[in-house]
Formats: sequence, C-alpha cells, structure tokens
Amino acid sequence: MSPINIDLSNSDFNARDHLADPGLLHPIDHSYLAGPDDPGHAPRILLLYGSLRKRSFSRLVAEESARILTQLGADTRIFNPSGLPLPDDTDADHPKVQELRALASWAEGMVWVSPERHGAMTGIMKAQIDWIPLSLGAVRPTQGKTLALMQVEGGSQSFNAVNQMRILGRWMRMITIPNQSSIAKAFTEFDDKDRIKPSPYYNRIVDVCEELMKFTWMTRSRSDHLVDRYSERVETGQQLIDRVNLKKI
Repeated sequence: MSPINIDLSNSDFNARDHLADPGLLHPIDHSYLAGPDDPGHAPRILLLYGSLRKRSFSRLVAEESARILTQLGADTRIFNPSGLPLPDDTDADHPKVQELRALASWAEGMVWVSPERHGAMTGIMKAQIDWIPLSLGAVRPTQGKTLALMQVEGGSQSFNAVNQMRILGRWMRMITIPNQSSIAKAFTEFDDKDRIKPSPYYNRIVDVCEELMKFTWMTRSRSDHLVDRYSERVETGQQLIDRVNLKKI
C-alpha cells in the first residue's frame, strides 16, 4: 500500500522513469503564461484517487500523472484516502481530515482520478471531495484553483465519473480544464510492475497533465481577480461563514 502522502517531486523519478518521449514532452513555457505577480515556485498539484484496493488502478493513474507533472515542473502530492472517515461521521479535527484540508489549501491545482462504480464515481472519491469545504472561515480552499479529471473502468469506455466530477469541480468554484481522460478495461493497461503500457490512453494522460500545468501557470496569480464577485464583496466575512456553514443544514 502506498504511503499516506507520496511526494513524487522529492523522489527518484526522472525523465527515464516515465513513457513520454522526452523529445516531444516539451517544457512548459511559463514565461509566456505566468502573470506579472506569479509567485515563481513550482506549481503545487494535489492528486486524489478513489479506490482502496491493493492494486488500485485509479491510484496507479494518479502516480503516472504525478510522474508526468513532476517532469513538467510541478510539485506534487498524492493523498491516500485510507482511514478517512465518512463525512459527518466525526468532527473535522480528525487527523486524516486535517491532512486532506491542509493539502487542499496548499495546492494550486488538483487531479481527481476515480473508478467508475455502478455508473458513477466511487463513494471514496466523493467522501474526499465532501470533506473539502467551500469555505474555511472566510477562505475558500478550492475557489480559483485548477482541476483535471480522469477515470478508470473495468469494462467499456464511459465518461460518467468525469462528468459527475466536472459538476462538482464547478460547484467547488474550480477552473476545470477542458481535457479529460477515461481508461477502459484498465486492468489490461498496466504491466506486472504496475506501470502503464504505451497506448493512446497514456498519451491522453500526458495531454491532460500538460493542459493542467498550462492553465495553472496562467491562472494562479490571477485567480483572485478571475473569481472576484460583486455578490461576495457586499458580504462581510462573518456573513460568508454563516451562509456556507453546513452544520446548520
């Protein structure tokens, strides 16, 4: 089982450890994309996956994505949902909830990878999203941050999970990129070392990671302006807290 929190940016992954052709995996020209007030550090990307199986294909896709994102210059973290309680089954001071919320606040972009189960995202995936609130005090931990969506299936290709997660990303006020990935019969796409095989599915994962990095560089220093709303400017901080406080529901 993977560690609770995998930091691939500080690991032994390098250009030879993933399948992308280094001659075609172009560096992201952030000088063309970044705003004048860009903080300059590597884009911080959090990856969530939606299965606790020992051989979790959503986790394997998240790890492959982290390799690509790291090569493209990202600082990546993968959250392990094992031990995360069901929403409302305990208080938010649970260590796993605090870990997830800290990572959500740290991140400037996210990747959500879910299996499709009964035609939908898994409960494990939804529980992680539900534990990330729209507001922590007067701070919105997801608003204006970028989001990429991927799913894996045991059967034929479907887009039910990514379509559901796209609705949630919009609800969380995230900048959800247009591209997405859906891997059919995922159990046939990985080798006995749990590495993805070269295929159009892998190429699409690279496409999604490239696009996420570009959108993150382009929006992270501008997100406050992009999501600034009149309706929220007329609210006080306490009014905002009261309006989104789910304990009243």
